[in-house]
Amino acid sequence: MSEILVNEYRGGYVENVHSGHICGVDANGIRYGAGNVRHLTFLRSSGKPIQALPALVHGADEAFGLTEKETAIMAGSHRSETFHVTELESMLGKLGIDEDQLICSPTYPLNESAAYELKTAGSPKRRIYHNCSGKHLGILSLCKHKGYALSGYTDTDHPAQQEIASTLAYLASMPAEEVVTGVDGCGCPVFAIPLDRLATAYLKLARPDLIEDANVRRAVVRITGLMNSHPEMVAGTEQICTILLMDDNIVAKGGAKGVYCFGLREEGLGFALKVLDGSQEEWPLIIASILEQIGYSRRETIDRLRALAPADILNDNGVVAGRNEAVFQLKRYE
Repeated sequence: MSEILVNEYRGGYVENVHSGHICGVDANGIRYGAGNVRHLTFLRSSGKPIQALPALVHGADEAFGLTEKETAIMAGSHRSETFHVTELESMLGKLGIDEDQLICSPTYPLNESAAYELKTAGSPKRRIYHNCSGKHLGILSLCKHKGYALSGYTDTDHPAQQEIASTLAYLASMPAEEVVTGVDGCGCPVFAIPLDRLATAYLKLARPDLIEDANVRRAVVRITGLMNSHPEMVAGTEQICTILLMDDNIVAKGGAKGVYCFGLREEGLGFALKVLDGSQEEWPLIIASILEQIGYSRRETIDRLRALAPADILNDNGVVAGRNEAVFQLKRYE
């Protein structure tokens, strides 16, 4: 059964309800939960840091001379702001990839200002404006470096996708045959695993000392370190991933349809959550509440989350018309 995570109030009455599931794990297993801690969950873009790992394991980033920012955007859901496009165009050149070789479809940027400027100027949609293009370029860098076929790189039986799937299963500590596979919005395979397994994977992203395989461990240290060093490449201006990654104790990445994951280095905890209606607006409120409930000591991170999504709901005239409130209580597992 799911649990109500957030209520939206208007005129003193509940107008909207956002239910879902939360799981928090440490090295010994499940430690916190709300709803079904083993809810089967598609990773969507929360899987991008993991999807970037095979390229780093094989040293594709070094082979092509990718910069820190170019490598970091492999794990990102960028908004195609100018500083994103600069790195993506540079990657195309270094990899010797034609933009049309990307499977992700042409689109306009998710950043509204960037999209407005392009539309006003009559500029066309581009594949690198797609928020997943960094991920696609990362996979293509692996293909070029290893001599894999560039065509069909999003097919589930392609060697690049097979490496990604096995890496996920390894980090999640589960049999590869139990990983459910679907198709993501960008055309790549998307994987679904139980929420506690997803939290476990993020625990290991935050605590690579728990990873036995030295090559995977080194790749995790590199990609997560770059995510913290260049948080703007993982999302964009005033985005929750960017704000959380400003805290060097946190590894975090969200995905479409309400899934969000983060790991805490010092505390040795990994969290994964799913908002069942697919909403993302509640993420900052939910995560701030999680951090408060576990006694997280870095108050500035919680304050930044609450500033990103204030509890007060303002109408078009700037008048307080309602309130968002996280109403769940984490269950503690001993």
